[in-house]
Amino acid sequence: MKQKHITFIGLNYAPEDTAIGLYSTQWVSFLKENGFNVTVITAFPYYPQWKIEPSYKKKPTFYYERLNGIDVYRYKQYVPKNPTFLKRIIHILDFTFGSFRNLYKIKECDVIIAVVPFTSAVLLGWVQKKRFKNSKLWMHIQDFEFDAALQTGMGKKKNIVFSLLFKLEKWLFSKSDIASTISQSMLKRLSEKTPSKQFFLPNWIDENQINPDNAQTHTYLTSDKIKILYSGNIGDKQDWNTFVKFCNDLDTNIYEVIVVGDGSKKEWLTEQIKSFTNITYYKPVPYEELSDLLCSADIHILFQKSEVVDTVMPSKVLGMMASAKPSILIGNKESEVKTILEISKGGFYYSKYSGRLIDDMNKLIKNNDLCITMGENARRYVIENFSKNTILSNMVDKLHNL
Repeated sequence: MKQKHITFIGLNYAPEDTAIGLYSTQWVSFLKENGFNVTVITAFPYYPQWKIEPSYKKKPTFYYERLNGIDVYRYKQYVPKNPTFLKRIIHILDFTFGSFRNLYKIKECDVIIAVVPFTSAVLLGWVQKKRFKNSKLWMHIQDFEFDAALQTGMGKKKNIVFSLLFKLEKWLFSKSDIASTISQSMLKRLSEKTPSKQFFLPNWIDENQINPDNAQTHTYLTSDKIKILYSGNIGDKQDWNTFVKFCNDLDTNIYEVIVVGDGSKKEWLTEQIKSFTNITYYKPVPYEELSDLLCSADIHILFQKSEVVDTVMPSKVLGMMASAKPSILIGNKESEVKTILEISKGGFYYSKYSGRLIDDMNKLIKNNDLCITMGENARRYVIENFSKNTILSNMVDKLHNL
């Protein structure tokens, strides 16, 4: 059988090893291991710190590299220091128009995979589909960026600009032959945006990579206190005002809070926590240290803005649960994460912050058996439902059918 050629388009890719960049890289690697010839169209690495990786700064605007056996074509996009809504739009448009040139360097293509965000990746995918008449376009939604902009306050309330953006989104989404997304609630939302065939492709966890059985104590979490960890993007989807209130309500003699990450709200957050004696901030750790970091915590936390419901399924939740430690989350009462946490019995979920959260956490740390049981429940659930090999094998089957 003739080897199939895939053009993979997405703003985030290795050496980015968090969030969408991590999943895109693992997806491409899995495709290569299963006999596909994959070429990647991507940007210069910049996330989550919102500045181009130092080792790439002096590279030419259009840069080719062979990375782990994959042909990677990059365009040096504009990266805003303070990513406001308008600056994000410029950032997206610059990558999109700059990447057209890279598309034409590809000489064979059977399938195009375009990862959203950003929505304009679908435009690039559609152009590639027009170039190769018999090719198919697979659109994968990691986040509905326009919905998210409205829900998190990055953009102003829905106006004529957003009306036009949603019309553009619907037109682009209709160009795909198949559309996938990462949660059931997002799948339902997707059906309102495109008539294309749909496929459930959740983010996954490599249970061998995040494994408490062989994890070592991470240097960030050596305190004798109860260690509460937030690890991930410090951005607009999280409710940092509630996080600060939560920290104010903690007993500093019992609890230590560790924040590990980067993002658009990092400067604001680090300024807010300066006066706390029991809160420490660290930059993101390399991916190979992630298991040690997550498994060294006693409790994981994630406070989402309550208005965020169907636009995102936080992938960091899978890592938190795979660490076999209980999680405490706040978010929309209709969120799919709430369902997952309740079914798994792997933690506590609240639709808003109150003293009850602190009371439940105090009870939890006094009951070691409950802590262990919750953690084991969480890990068992993600392995049964979000195992990397199972999910990506289903993806390959769908790709062959396509």
